[in-house]
Amino acid sequence: MLLMDENLSWRLIRALESEFQKVTHVNSIGLSSPISDVNIWNYAKEHKLTIVTNDEDFLHLLFQKGFPPKVILMKIGNKPTNAVVEALLRNRPQIMEMIQSDSLGILEIY
Repeated sequence: MLLMDENLSWRLIRALESEFQKVTHVNSIGLSSPISDVNIWNYAKEHKLTIVTNDEDFLHLLFQKGFPPKVILMKIGNKPTNAVVEALLRNRPQIMEMIQSDSLGILEIY
């Protein structure tokens, strides 16, 4: 369900897996380093995952290619892992709505 970009901590997986069906991190999916945004995009599309990132390059890919995959853009600045977890959990209803929607492809979290 959620694919955490490399700019987010792998520690998010344990903190979020009880609230979301599937949470994985790009460092654990077997792509060779350096992992490009396009490779992450293609993996997420193939595996029906939503990319969670604070990298606006994925926003540009979304505008170029459309969705899927869908993107959750974290616009909360450089925060500790617990603050990222809190923001994602606080916005869980909106995240689920976006994931299930046929017309929504991006969610920005502030």
